[in-house]
Amino acid sequence: MPINITMPALSPTMEEGILAKWLVKEGDSVSAGDIIAEIETDKATMEVEAVDEGVIGKILVAGGTEGVKVNAVIAVLLEEGESASDIGKVSDISAAPPPQPSPSGGEGVAPANVTPAKEQTAPAPIAAPAANTGERIFASPLARRIAKDANIDISAISGSGPKGRVIKVDVEKAKAEGVLAKTPASKATMASGMSSEAVKALYEAGTYEERKNDGMRTVVAARLTEAKQTIPHFYLNIECNLDNLLKARAEINGSAPKDKEGKPEFKLSVNDFIVKAWALALQKVPDGNATWAGDSILYHKASDVAVAVAVEGGLFTPVVRSAEKMTLRQISDAVRDYAMRAKSKKLAPHEYQGGSTAISNLGMFGIKQFSAVINPPHGTILAVGAGSERVYADKGEMKIGVIMDVTLSCDHRSVDGALGALMLDAFKKMIENPVMMLA
Repeated sequence: MPINITMPALSPTMEEGILAKWLVKEGDSVSAGDIIAEIETDKATMEVEAVDEGVIGKILVAGGTEGVKVNAVIAVLLEEGESASDIGKVSDISAAPPPQPSPSGGEGVAPANVTPAKEQTAPAPIAAPAANTGERIFASPLARRIAKDANIDISAISGSGPKGRVIKVDVEKAKAEGVLAKTPASKATMASGMSSEAVKALYEAGTYEERKNDGMRTVVAARLTEAKQTIPHFYLNIECNLDNLLKARAEINGSAPKDKEGKPEFKLSVNDFIVKAWALALQKVPDGNATWAGDSILYHKASDVAVAVAVEGGLFTPVVRSAEKMTLRQISDAVRDYAMRAKSKKLAPHEYQGGSTAISNLGMFGIKQFSAVINPPHGTILAVGAGSERVYADKGEMKIGVIMDVTLSCDHRSVDGALGALMLDAFKKMIENPVMMLA
């Protein structure tokens, strides 16, 4: 029986993605485990494996297609003895049933190959309300997305698909003609009190360059807007003396064994100490290692610390799991590996999801102090500035030392002011007495 190859869900929250490219073509034989395609989400590029053996009978979604819904049929696999004539008609590849719950009751991650073709029924087309008449306009999700991006009123388009359904070619034709009414302003521009057209009108022609938001920027914008609107932030700041830490770092790096080329096998950064110190501080003040869960608060046993990594167009927050149990060198290796793979979007979803807290370090850019936005569902985020030489008082004497400002952003629903202060105090003691991290 022919088997549908469907768009996989690469994370529990994924709704659609980009089918970047096919690594096979129609007529190719594949075995279980063979890589057949590459899928792009806002965060990563992932490889799709075949879970059955057979022949690629038909490819239904071309490489480079955007907005492919999770569980949409993207190709059909023929088993031994079957031919193209056994492939049933697929009337809609843009929409598909939602993923089935996993046995544990949560949202399951859909496999790339799940439903026999003859058992799957074609889903009903998605209807969009007409702007003026109140009638329902039937359009494919891809057509609706293209129309939205182009600011086109889809109700004014005559569909050429089955039963007058608006499909991709109809929208592209309308876009080329450029004679259709515009859609209402988006929620984002309405929230600012101005439509996107009004904002653009403030600038003279040719004085700006407009760049369409990609998936990563769209998700970052949505999550940070959600964070500032729904999480009651408050901020605590403290100064840390880095003199002892910098001395310990120099001694550890100086004792690193050399490889065949005479280069040290490792080199710890100040950020590695910061991750370790924050992980241990969460263990010293376990009530602060918490996240808000609506009707309850989750107190985490392990210090799973996310580290913000800047990439082109956005950022990743890969999570260093159980950082309190890792050595400084292990943390250094983990963060370096995450950073390298983040820049090429090669992180797996489980590597940047979860955690209870995060660290954002802008010290390498010369920023002395800033406040960071909490990344849901985290309960806190530690903003780290650059260390700089400053004059400070010590038992009545004036001294000069390297001082670093850190600011802790807290979700007031789960972390109160006094609790956040205890967390920063524990962190400061670790930073200023780094030998405590080795105990």
